[in-house]
Amino acid sequence: MKLQTLAAACGALVCLSATAALAEDPITVTLAQPVAQPVKFIAGGAIFNCRGDACIANAPTSQTYGVDTCKKVAAKVGAVTAFAGRRSLDGTRLSRCNVAAAPAETTIARK
Repeated sequence: MKLQTLAAACGALVCLSATAALAEDPITVTLAQPVAQPVKFIAGGAIFNCRGDACIANAPTSQTYGVDTCKKVAAKVGAVTAFAGRRSLDGTRLSRCNVAAAPAETTIARK
């Protein structure tokens, strides 16, 4: 019985360790213009918190790393100059992302 309990405890520890190892690195989005006030929204299955000229998603999913998510961020807070994390968007993808960018005066006035 003790051996079964030990095996179950070891199995639980392995599962918890694997979950932490599979967690994605945060995504940091650099904005062309800072936001006037902190903004929080969901895009690509992750919560983005924006302050100043940066938006951070601390718990991104696999669907967060893409142009579609970048477009949603740009539509909310304006043009994006960098979209980086475990995987980053290159210049071509950033250009496609910024097609959806909200005008600067809209993002500054938005609450």
